[in-house]
Amino acid sequence: MEPTREYALTLLKKYNQSESLLKHALAVEAVMKHFSEKYGEDKEKWGIIGLVHDLDYEKYPEQHCLMTRKILEEEAWPEDYIRAIESHGWGICTDTRPEHIMEKVLYATDELTGLIVTSTLVRPDKNLHELKVKSVMKKWKDKRFAAGVDRNIIQKGADMLNIELRDLISECIEAMKSVANELELDGNN
Repeated sequence: MEPTREYALTLLKKYNQSESLLKHALAVEAVMKHFSEKYGEDKEKWGIIGLVHDLDYEKYPEQHCLMTRKILEEEAWPEDYIRAIESHGWGICTDTRPEHIMEKVLYATDELTGLIVTSTLVRPDKNLHELKVKSVMKKWKDKRFAAGVDRNIIQKGADMLNIELRDLISECIEAMKSVANELELDGNN
């Protein structure tokens, strides 16, 4: 079975009602699509994986990634989709190390999207289109700012991708601009 975005979104909403988790899923989906184009990979597949990567987080936070595997296996999803999703929890809740470029991108950018959202929310205009890498880097250094964002994971992911942190941040901001309206980060809300 090759999952469609529509099906993935329905499944995501079945297990998640939290507006912030749904917005996070849209942000990660946008980032994954962006990077898929950069690496010449399957945009639809990468987007779907980004969309459902936290499928189990709201209902099963103590079994994060493990329940996603169980749910997706029951839904007959392809193993490479499941493995990619599982690998974003490497070192936190799974032993599945990111190997494929898609897995490394998900690992590197999941937490980073949260830092970018938070950096945008503290701006007076709350406009992602105006957010600069320099601002995010300043927030990066302040460990009290968005303290829940694990900067070590982001850095480890950037290293896996062999990309400078500033460039990773820049690419993520650019990708997230495509869903700024849905994230309510376009300065109009």
